[in-house]
Amino acid sequence: MSLLTTRRFLPLFITQFLGAFNDNVFKNALVMMITFKLAPSLGGSAQMLVTLAGAVFILPYFLLSATAGQVADKFDRARVARAAKAWEIFVVAVAACGFYLHNAYFLLFVLFCLGVQATFFGPVKYALLPQHLRDDELITGNAYIEAGMFMAILLGTIAGGVIILRPEGEHWIAASMVAVALGGYIASRFIPPAPAPSPGLSVSKDIARATWRIIQHDRKNPRVFKSIVAISWFWLVGATFLAQFPNYTKDILHGDETVVTLLLTLFSVGIGAGSLLCNLLLKGQVKATFVPYAALGLSLFAADLFFAYPGGVSEGALQNAWQFMAQPAHWRVMFDLFAFTVCGGLYIVPLYAIMQHDSDPNFRARTIATNNVLNALFMVASAIITLAMLAAGFSVLHVFLATAIANLPVAVWLLRFR
Repeated sequence: MSLLTTRRFLPLFITQFLGAFNDNVFKNALVMMITFKLAPSLGGSAQMLVTLAGAVFILPYFLLSATAGQVADKFDRARVARAAKAWEIFVVAVAACGFYLHNAYFLLFVLFCLGVQATFFGPVKYALLPQHLRDDELITGNAYIEAGMFMAILLGTIAGGVIILRPEGEHWIAASMVAVALGGYIASRFIPPAPAPSPGLSVSKDIARATWRIIQHDRKNPRVFKSIVAISWFWLVGATFLAQFPNYTKDILHGDETVVTLLLTLFSVGIGAGSLLCNLLLKGQVKATFVPYAALGLSLFAADLFFAYPGGVSEGALQNAWQFMAQPAHWRVMFDLFAFTVCGGLYIVPLYAIMQHDSDPNFRARTIATNNVLNALFMVASAIITLAMLAAGFSVLHVFLATAIANLPVAVWLLRFR
């Protein structure tokens, strides 16, 4: 029986899909509203607020991941999931007020609150999989979760941008977010009970010390910690590419916003395809067999994006997606990007499964919290390094090439990982 038809998995899948969708509807609606509706009144601070939005959402991962991991190990994880989804309903209802008021600063606070919700749901989501699934189902479960998450990110990003720019878009965004949050909460009610593995755990109030302790604990398990570092590296690489899509599209490919959407679609579908392909290849075995080769593929196709620069006209109206796809010179770009993300799916799914399977069951949610902290740290490092490269005069293509080269030692490091 397919996992997607079982209560052990389907409610969790729907809950996480709707949550990721809602987060990205809100984030992109906020960015589009600041850029296209509020910029005249905000002046020079508009671009700063857009840049700040990403940092505001990720900040809770630094501050609260250790606490979230402890909570998910101390209490029934299904109940924690429902509490997180109830919090989401409250937050998006408050967000509706911010959209009506056209208050960007208030909405940034709401975005932080959504980040808090995501921080507490993350350890629950990944810790529930090995608790409800058999070992030979972990790869399949992670493949579906990763494919669903990236599709939710894509659909939410598109929906947020399209809806907010329509007449009375703020009303439609507010109503749709509340409806989706309610749907996520209803789905969470069907997640089977997941008894706490460490009910006697005392949740530390010292966040910094708790974070350091969980990291130190996970360093004692080399296979788990290596998986965590490798996952975080993938998010650094992925964040680097995703952040540069708008500039790459406009300045290099000479495309408009529909071409950005096309690239995002290729990215999300490729991750999903790679995740499902991984499931077919591994046949339920929790192994890193294809991870180093997928890492080499990331470097290969990222480097080829540098050489696939189509050149051509750099003046006049920007091309839309249909005009872009009609030119054979662009097919290599699309193939490289799709193949890059297929490798990403092959790379990431086994690593998540290994992290879950090999971690201490009584410490599993805190292990996932370690992963979340390092993911956030690596993504911030990606932003800082990329900004430094661009400030030094590197082009977006050079950023892609440098990322491909930097990834090669990681691929070599993973060759002994099985």
